[in-house]
Amino acid sequence: MDLFLILLYKGDYMKIKRFIITIVILIACSIIFCYQNTSNYRLANLYDVNIEIVKIGNDEDNDGIDDQLDILQGAIDYINTNPKYKSKYYQNGYTDDGYGTCTDVVAYAFKNAGYDLRELVDEDIHKYPDDYDIVIIDKNIDFRRVKNLEIFFKHNALSLTTDIADITSWQAGDVVIFDNHIGIVSDRRNRKGIPYIIHHSGPWQRSYEEDVLEKYKVIGHYRIK
Repeated sequence: MDLFLILLYKGDYMKIKRFIITIVILIACSIIFCYQNTSNYRLANLYDVNIEIVKIGNDEDNDGIDDQLDILQGAIDYINTNPKYKSKYYQNGYTDDGYGTCTDVVAYAFKNAGYDLRELVDEDIHKYPDDYDIVIIDKNIDFRRVKNLEIFFKHNALSLTTDIADITSWQAGDVVIFDNHIGIVSDRRNRKGIPYIIHHSGPWQRSYEEDVLEKYKVIGHYRIK
């Protein structure tokens, strides 16, 4: 009888051991698959009312495309490179090795429309040093900080509503600033008409385009002018 119980216990122990090993393997595979594997898959537009995309009537880079649409396309083009999330310093300011952060989505979006935020933010910092309160000015990194971009857009862009219920005021190519985070407003919307956001928040982010405007605290909403 004792021998039978011992064998039964050993059998159960092996089953438990195999189960634990299987769970560990599945978790490890999940981590490997999800980490730094953000998808550039675009969400479907679920709003059945047509909201005309605003055009600001300016074409900074003379490519025949309104800047508002150019900024949106720049954000889409950037996420299509599948950047991995990492904050680091670059000698020429702009990322060039497949890594980036939330501010790089905005930097490349604006660069596509002919706006070099590296130069523009640096000029604004020197013009209004007290507003920025930067100890050591460095044009290669200053334009890649959310705090600085918020001040820059306050000085140089249209300040718009932060009320997400005012859905027609939220237009593709707008800039949205959250608490220490920033993104570009998408041209696609959820069922309530609230637009998705194109952004890059971290290495575990599932998709660059997400329905997060209702989930984050909105600090600022801007449109280039």
